[in-house]
Amino acid sequence: MRVLAIADSDSYLKWAACLLGDLPAGCASELVVVRTPIAPSADQIAAAVGELPAPPVLTARAVRRLAERSRPDAILVACTGPVVDVLVSGVLDGLRPRPVFVTGLPGISVPATDKAWIYRSGCDLFVVHSEREVAEFAAVAARLGGGGAVGLARLPFLRPAPGRGGGDRVVFATQAKVPRAREERERVLRGLAELAAARPDLDVVVKLRALEDEQQTHRERHHYQRLWRELGEPGRLRFEAGSMREHLAHAAGFVTVSSTAALEAIAQDVPLIVLSDFGVNAEMINLVFEGSGLLGTLDDLARGDFRRAEPRWTAANYFHPAGRDDWTGLLTGLVVARPRVPARSLLDGPEHAAARRRARLRVEVPPNMLRAGRRAERRVRRYLKALT
Repeated sequence: MRVLAIADSDSYLKWAACLLGDLPAGCASELVVVRTPIAPSADQIAAAVGELPAPPVLTARAVRRLAERSRPDAILVACTGPVVDVLVSGVLDGLRPRPVFVTGLPGISVPATDKAWIYRSGCDLFVVHSEREVAEFAAVAARLGGGGAVGLARLPFLRPAPGRGGGDRVVFATQAKVPRAREERERVLRGLAELAAARPDLDVVVKLRALEDEQQTHRERHHYQRLWRELGEPGRLRFEAGSMREHLAHAAGFVTVSSTAALEAIAQDVPLIVLSDFGVNAEMINLVFEGSGLLGTLDDLARGDFRRAEPRWTAANYFHPAGRDDWTGLLTGLVVARPRVPARSLLDGPEHAAARRRARLRVEVPPNMLRAGRRAERRVRRYLKALT
């Protein structure tokens, strides 16, 4: 079985690289990055793929040509929702023979959302990472239609690090989307600084998803390192990017608001805190941690009161036995069953044509035409007008 994987951003690239490693023996795989405004930098690519060779960054048209040459049995479309739709229903449409299209979400996906399903409904297999997520997305699929099977895969980076010893590092995993408000982010930084002041034996590190001049999956309005400078650097904190696995290998504690890296910390037996000061709800992307025993406050952080997850919660959320994973079996079955009726995208139809065309431009127009903010939107509108 030949599998081509396409990623568009840092988190999806890490997910794709790990997922390819779980394919059955004898499979041949190839990994590429499609050039979009959120494509990862060279350093982000290196951190995401680890010891694997750095994948090439290709235009959408080059990705199409690659697929035509290599004729993969399956294509893993490891991208943000609009890009999945553009690639599957536009750029890669009409490939013969038609490959099996696989997609999914690279981290915590509770609660399941209609939007996530709709954008990916043109794919034959949708991969998520807990039995709870499988049940929730299967219910969404039954209600909305479209799409294909929902498969289960344990998050491939949730494997204990071999030989991990003790450490003196406390790692705060940032996230672009939450908390959103500047003052909330400043509170987090001050809480970390308070811990660093109280515990000079600890190396408190703010683990950045991206440096200030790098792109990431979601736009970050208030970058933590910039905020720290604007606060006058009132304490002892370090700011670093790089591999989360490497940071956790030296960690005595871990803290986040909702990052998937919390699951990596659990896997590596690092005690942690999931901050609840800003709410525990779908908007904060931390609803799944209810009942985990991990929720705590900035006051707990200042005391260094880290904790471990409840075993009943881990069994139900992301740490199911590997034998329950079925995504590779479903994929193999879909490949063997060709020809077959392909998945039906819920975005097909004239009412979605304009939105899809705008999204397609963000993949196919050169990145220098797509600067962030209002200037980019004006350029896209002018470009669309010239096409009509």
